[in-house]
Amino acid sequence: MNKYERLKKELETVGTGKMKAFGSSMLPILKSGTMLTFRREQAYAVGDIVFCKVKGRYIDAHKVTKTDASKGYLIANNHGFENGWTKVIFGRVVLGEYGNRVIYRKV
Repeated sequence: MNKYERLKKELETVGTGKMKAFGSSMLPILKSGTMLTFRREQAYAVGDIVFCKVKGRYIDAHKVTKTDASKGYLIANNHGFENGWTKVIFGRVVLGEYGNRVIYRKV
């Protein structure tokens, strides 16, 4: 089981989970290596940083940029690159920790 499947299972069973995210696509909000805490929600909104699957690929920490009743949620990084639409989001980031500091919090 890879880290994405593990997190997905935790969110489905417990409602929360943690995973480190790597890369520069969410700078300056999140740094590469940030430990993210995710929480499953009933609904998601524009601006939420989420864990989802788009076009068969796991997206571990990108933003919801638009919503549409028929298409679902448009997912993009923090530099304007759109990954695509999805109807299934597994959870949203509620806490980001880097270097023993909280760098992101959205409750």
